[in-house]
Amino acid sequence: MIKKLACTGVGAALLAGLVFGTDAYSYISTTASRVSDNVKNSVPVEFELDRARKMIQDLTPEIRRNMHMIAKEEVEVEKLQARVGDLQEKLASNKADIIRLKNDLDSGSTYFTYAGHEYSRNAVQTDLAGRFERFKTQDATRVKLESILRAREQGLDAARAKLDGMLTARRQLEVDVENLEARQKMVEVAQTSSKFAFDDSHLSKTKRLIDEIRTRIDVAERMVDVDGELAGEIQLDEQVDADISNEVASYFGLEIELDDEELAEVDTKAAEKLTKRIELSQLN
Repeated sequence: MIKKLACTGVGAALLAGLVFGTDAYSYISTTASRVSDNVKNSVPVEFELDRARKMIQDLTPEIRRNMHMIAKEEVEVEKLQARVGDLQEKLASNKADIIRLKNDLDSGSTYFTYAGHEYSRNAVQTDLAGRFERFKTQDATRVKLESILRAREQGLDAARAKLDGMLTARRQLEVDVENLEARQKMVEVAQTSSKFAFDDSHLSKTKRLIDEIRTRIDVAERMVDVDGELAGEIQLDEQVDADISNEVASYFGLEIELDDEELAEVDTKAAEKLTKRIELSQLN
């Protein structure tokens, strides 16, 4: 089966080489890149967010390992600091003893008494030489230990800074994922809202019907007026030409000037109205 797949792959490569020539690799790589992009774009955003959250959670073991390494290094550095401190105190005491012996020898005495015992000048010189050699060795050790201590303290500070950076980056990634999740939810809400397609055709039909009814009634009312004008009713009174001056005055609310005949006619009409009112009151 494997041999068959290998032969198929070789055959496909040879065919691509024959078809595309020297550009075969470019065509194949471009096709592979497009396929990869299409696959990525087809993955739901929710799945990618879950994957991002999982990757953030996967940072926790690495962070805990670094925290453990830092804690262990802190213990070692503290031990080294204590060792260097003890050595510095010991060297300070040894230095004081060496200077004391040196000062005693410089006094020119032949015998010296220490802690109730008497020592010759040669014995003191031999002891001072041995003390001084050990002091120089211990002092060189101190210098090396202090150099190691400084290097380990610097490394510890760098590790702490790196851990703080990882913790800060993880918190920022968590905030970024929450922000992207909120934005995705807003997109989903917007997409859901756009899916609501209300059928308002019936409402439009009803409005159109009411408008048609209103139009028919308007037309009918106008036809009634026209029919009344065309009926040709008998005029009982002679048509009196309207006075244009009185019409203008009446329209604009001006005082109307009447001649004697018009005033008499108005008085006659007023008298008739008054007589009718009196007769009606007597009947009641």
